[in-house]
Amino acid sequence: MRKETFINAAKILKNDGPIKFCKHTIYHIDYMHKKRKNLLKYGLKDVLFINGCPIDYCERYRVLHKMEELTAYGLTSDETVPELLTESMIKCYRAFVIYRTPWSEHVDKFVQLAKENNKVVFYDIDDLVFDLKYTKDIKGLKTLTKEQREEYDDGVRRYGKLLDCCDYSITTTKVIANEMKKHVKDVCIDKNIASLKMQKYSELAIENVKKDSNKIIIGYASGSLTHNSDFEIITNAIQKILDKYENVYLKLIGVISIPDEFKKYGDRIITSPFVDYKKLPEVIRSLDINLAPLENTFFNTAKSSIKWMEAGLVKVPTVASNVGDFHDCITDGVDGFLCKDNQWFNKLEKLVTDSELRNNMGEEAYNTVYKKFTANRSGKTIADFIKSKLNKNVMFVIPAANVAGGIIVATKHAAILKKHGYDVTMINMDLETQTVDKLYDKDTYINVVANNNLHMDISVDIMIATMWFTTMFAKAYHKCDKIKYLVQGKEDGFYEPDKVDILLANASYNLNNVDYLTISKWCKEWLKKEYDKDAKYAPNGIDLKLFREKKRNFSGKIKILIEGDSSSKYKNVDESFEIVNRLDPNKYEITYLSYNGKPKEWYRVDKFYNKVHHNDVVKIYQDADILLKSSYLESFSYPPLEMMATGGVSVVVPNNGNLEFLRDGENCLLYKKGNIEEAVSKIELIVKDKNLRDRLIKNGLETSRLYDWEIVEKDILDLYK
Repeated sequence: MRKETFINAAKILKNDGPIKFCKHTIYHIDYMHKKRKNLLKYGLKDVLFINGCPIDYCERYRVLHKMEELTAYGLTSDETVPELLTESMIKCYRAFVIYRTPWSEHVDKFVQLAKENNKVVFYDIDDLVFDLKYTKDIKGLKTLTKEQREEYDDGVRRYGKLLDCCDYSITTTKVIANEMKKHVKDVCIDKNIASLKMQKYSELAIENVKKDSNKIIIGYASGSLTHNSDFEIITNAIQKILDKYENVYLKLIGVISIPDEFKKYGDRIITSPFVDYKKLPEVIRSLDINLAPLENTFFNTAKSSIKWMEAGLVKVPTVASNVGDFHDCITDGVDGFLCKDNQWFNKLEKLVTDSELRNNMGEEAYNTVYKKFTANRSGKTIADFIKSKLNKNVMFVIPAANVAGGIIVATKHAAILKKHGYDVTMINMDLETQTVDKLYDKDTYINVVANNNLHMDISVDIMIATMWFTTMFAKAYHKCDKIKYLVQGKEDGFYEPDKVDILLANASYNLNNVDYLTISKWCKEWLKKEYDKDAKYAPNGIDLKLFREKKRNFSGKIKILIEGDSSSKYKNVDESFEIVNRLDPNKYEITYLSYNGKPKEWYRVDKFYNKVHHNDVVKIYQDADILLKSSYLESFSYPPLEMMATGGVSVVVPNNGNLEFLRDGENCLLYKKGNIEEAVSKIELIVKDKNLRDRLIKNGLETSRLYDWEIVEKDILDLYK
């Protein structure tokens, strides 16, 4: 449980006593239980609403109804509460809408981490309660004790503090929007609308509620005692109507207290308790005229026109104050009446005496609400706003979450994109590494989500396949604008001749509506020659801040490094050990580095490193004098380049993946695959010939500088445009 929860609990116990404390605790436990159950449904979606206000109608109007609007316009969403926020949620959504939530350390940390991951954070609030200058003169607050007022003011301050942490805002009215623009970059006005359920219950009310034609019922619905001052505006006008027309009744709904001057009207004053929203349409439908007075203060000009909208749903005309959102939503005399203080009696009387006007105005209000204030009509505003603010998102589909060469390249590309503002995630297809939730490129981490039972319903700008079988996932996903395939090798060559994977890998180079990318010139060539695919190319790179030069003296035992998977045929590791087995063990020390395969019994190994993190691999390279690399199939062979960057020397079998940067006798020595004697002699030549060695080291360092990631970064960004 969060520290803030304990503090709030203590305040409730102190201010309200043990009975209210127990009721509040029971409600809170039930509410949190429902939200935790919803967490089970979480997968990858577009928007997460964070609801800081558990009051039913607030949650409905500003969270649940907004979710309906987004659904109507193609964005998926979930809801949670601040107490249940976890870091893992950040990877699951493109944007977060925080509704009426006060600042806390926990929420602030979540917001900052979301922004670090290039997610977009919106703040939604539907009252001017984010600065004390707006709330200082609210009449209803004057009844609070000093301690209660300080608690209220603290909440206002913390609303404002969290607002300032967010990127953008969403609100209900022009007045609030204008004030919020002083805090954030942009604001969306998304008015309160009627949900599908409200429409359903309203239609039932229209059908089921029967009115007494001998009575005209004027009604006022109040949510709290603070609305008493609003009702006072129309007290005289209502009294005049009641005095003049004996068939007029007044219905007071909610917690408003009956003014003393109305008690003389006896049973013509009807009271109705506060009801659940499902029953509210029936109560409003029982009215002939709906009242919506609002005291003309700056705070009240920010209020929304919910009372007019709810009445319009059941075809009841509204007479409202000509203030704020009422003024913006109602066309006076058409779908409602707008009143200044001295107009209430005259406009009420028109409706009281003219049943046709009442019916027509109710119908017009009904039509206006359905045209403008339902999810399928109004949702475009908030959906377009959110879409316009989202950072471009890319998802790399990776075969496994490990430090294999191809994964390292994909992770580096992802890190570069993240650095430049992209929202980046990796989808891990490998069951054995499902628990990995991040991959690191130096100080930058990339979020990883497991494909195991993953529910994805998120819009994706670019999905990037990184191995042949990952293209199947990318092609099957239904909400992706572009698919790109990062080809790092001819993968049909990885398998034995009798494997069906050869055919499937080959098929991955024949896909339609896929952009092919590569980091190797030879891959670009065969993709064009064999499959007629014009692949975009960007050179691979190396982190020279990580792979730093270390001087070697080639005295004492010479340290030879062999790198590769012993279980992979094309890595040809056996040949490397056949070579070093010919060398004098008193003069040469052998280090073996592998991610997957382990040493075979006949290998002569002095040091063995397995599954070493990429950031730690550099120490192993720096400790070696010579790299012996015998693989004959590579997309872009990193080990020789990494050895060059650290100031070592490489003896290598040439292949398409290393000839892009290797030059025999200039920055390395090449030997023909299978020629063991040639490889042995070239290793011994390096040890004997200092001039040759110095030339190879000098040119190797210069070659590695050409592949610095900082130099090739722009080319990589161009791949994903």
